[in-house]
Amino acid sequence: MGTYYLAVDIGASSGRHMLGCLEDGKLQLEEIYRFPNGMKHVDGSLCWDVKALFYEIKEGLKHCKEMGKIPSFMGIDTWAVDYVLLDEDEQILGKTYGYRDDRTSGMDTKVYEEISLKDLYARTGIQKQMFNTIYQLMAVKQQEPELLEKAESMLMIPDYFHFLLTGVKRTEYTNATTTQLVSPVSKDWDYALIDMLGYPRKIFGEISRPGTLVGNFCKEIQEEVGFDCQVILPATHDTGSAVAAIPTTDKDALYISSGTWSLMGTELSEADCSSESRIYNFTNEGGYEYRFRYLKNIMGLWMIQSIRKEFAEDYSYGYICEQAQKQKIASLVDCNDDMFLAPPSMVEAVKEYCERTGQQVPDDEWETAAVIYNSLGKCYGDTIEQIEEMTGKQYGCIYVVGGGSNAEYLNQVTAKYTRRTVYAGPGEATAIGNLLVQMIYNQEFEGLEKARECVKRSFDIKKYDTEAKRPKI
Repeated sequence: MGTYYLAVDIGASSGRHMLGCLEDGKLQLEEIYRFPNGMKHVDGSLCWDVKALFYEIKEGLKHCKEMGKIPSFMGIDTWAVDYVLLDEDEQILGKTYGYRDDRTSGMDTKVYEEISLKDLYARTGIQKQMFNTIYQLMAVKQQEPELLEKAESMLMIPDYFHFLLTGVKRTEYTNATTTQLVSPVSKDWDYALIDMLGYPRKIFGEISRPGTLVGNFCKEIQEEVGFDCQVILPATHDTGSAVAAIPTTDKDALYISSGTWSLMGTELSEADCSSESRIYNFTNEGGYEYRFRYLKNIMGLWMIQSIRKEFAEDYSYGYICEQAQKQKIASLVDCNDDMFLAPPSMVEAVKEYCERTGQQVPDDEWETAAVIYNSLGKCYGDTIEQIEEMTGKQYGCIYVVGGGSNAEYLNQVTAKYTRRTVYAGPGEATAIGNLLVQMIYNQEFEGLEKARECVKRSFDIKKYDTEAKRPKI
């Protein structure tokens, strides 16, 4: 067996250790360890338990040792925008807030007292989302200013875990761009913007590209897990890793990274920071090799995950898809409406939206699921038209990667509403993209195109055709 690589992929609801290696020119994957995750209520706030997450990271590493499958390289990816502030003793200051916490309410107004939304987008190209780090830091400035005064550094969540493993602080580029504080031109912090907002410059460390060596495990970690390993920065934003694993070498590919969030877009060599792009609410997140992930954030399977928790029985996602497919209800909701971000009851939120807009209100959980799936498909269809308008390109197919690529009914609905062929898979795209960057670092592949070719031949990709004809332009 060749060299082992380890991707630790932590999502909003769970994390897993995925071991990868090359065998006969194909990428072999093995799930080594899995653990739960989720925001917890701490004194009225939604927070992440980073101490528990790091414990699980180490437990997974120990499991590799027990199995005799020791990785030579590893990297961690997570969701975006969230961070820790560290004091002079490298201890976390305050709570580790989750992006669904409501403390950022009204913080956009405070930011716009210093810079307008139009000018902010022109500087950063990042879509306005109330949970972006720029608004989270404004909440700290307004509500807990003493924390910013004591802070010596800020690390995004995966950067913090890399630091705990190695003792080395690195700020990875793709995740840093989601703060809405990075220039798409310099690929560095926009220090003039940071000064404008009154955030301390010193907490923003040097930005490193994916594929950068962080370091080896520190002595304490080596002793605890039983081996040493080189830590490599993947695209630490999970969507950045998922996009790296799209199974095509077409530079003008259209993709949906489908999971808790649906990230639909394409890759650009330069960011589009125009007013038109801002009005459509597109974002220009950093990608591997300084490619820009020109995409729109869509609420995604978070809505299905939420209603599943309200069901009387613990149905599988596959069964939910099957039942939703049988329904005839035609009602649709706006998946990007803020009312679906963190409602007390997603079922009731969907019903409320349908009633308010004069549509048929779903009678049961299966009709509710059907409304959500069809609404996602409709949102995808609207978004692809906007992407084509902004890029001036035509896209004949869509590559769906991530956990949502296994949702057969959603893929069918996507083909229906977008009138495009859908290629679905691989489901483990985020972990695969993480592994690919490590492998490129170790010269297993010459570059991203060769790595993507390997993905295409290594995994089954399902095809969903649509009978509808695209209108002539």
